[in-house]
Amino acid sequence: METARNEFLWRKAKKRAGFKRHLQNYLIVNAGLWIIYAMMFIQPWGHHQLYPWPIWPMFGWGIGLLSHYFSAYGNSDERRSTEIEYEKLMRDQR
Repeated sequence: METARNEFLWRKAKKRAGFKRHLQNYLIVNAGLWIIYAMMFIQPWGHHQLYPWPIWPMFGWGIGLLSHYFSAYGNSDERRSTEIEYEKLMRDQR
């Protein structure tokens, strides 16, 4: 027998699962970029003139990851925010 799902909690769980997948991809891809950088750095031509370029994809993608984190785990309670706005509109209408 299947129980009824709380849709609000289901959406929140989906956001959190999505964030975890996003974080996993971020870590795997950026680790790969740093491995490529390290392999280039140990070459005779890479010691003094190689700029740490993987920092830029980490930074750019990190901004998106941070945004995804706050969307999934932030304190913004969608229900409560909606209730507050509804109450304000009801007061203004009187």
